Amino acid sequence: MPKKLKRYYGRGDLHFLTFSCYRRLPLLRTVRARNLFVQALGKIRERYSFLLVGYVVMPEHVHLLISEPPKVTPSVVLKALKQRVSRDMRKNKRRVSEAQLRLPFMSADAGLSRFWQPRFYDFNVYSRRKKREKLEYMHANPVNRGLVRNSGAWMWSSYLFYEKGERGLVPIDPVD
Repeated sequence: MPKKLKRYYGRGDLHFLTFSCYRRLPLLRTVRARNLFVQALGKIRERYSFLLVGYVVMPEHVHLLISEPPKVTPSVVLKALKQRVSRDMRKNKRRVSEAQLRLPFMSADAGLSRFWQPRFYDFNVYSRRKKREKLEYMHANPVNRGLVRNSGAWMWSSYLFYEKGERGLVPIDPVD
């Protein structure tokens, strides 16, 4: 990722955020890992009171479309979310095989030293057209990657909320 990313906060825009697992390894490839992520997302959302407009959790990266929280920046939210997910994954690793969490270059007893790539990509979403574009991009991601045949088959996204009005794993806040 570029080193000198500019962040534009305080404008009231939505933020399209993209962040990846360490070295883009598929650390979110299991149902359990993706479920743990969305549970953590729900808790962080409650703590910081931001609107969650859309999301998709992929095996090696995540896209979120969120509002700016009232008291902190999206950077603070993502830091807390990443820390929560990595902590919860380590805490619950007894229920997951060590091979699932261990990075390929680490020794057997080293465990997981890093879960996330540092930094993240942030794009200010300033119009309805851009919001729709980002939601369509997110929701098509699992299909484009060959994980499912249609977007509705991927549980770890906001697609079914927008397509059928169904409550998914994390409640969505529709914003015009």
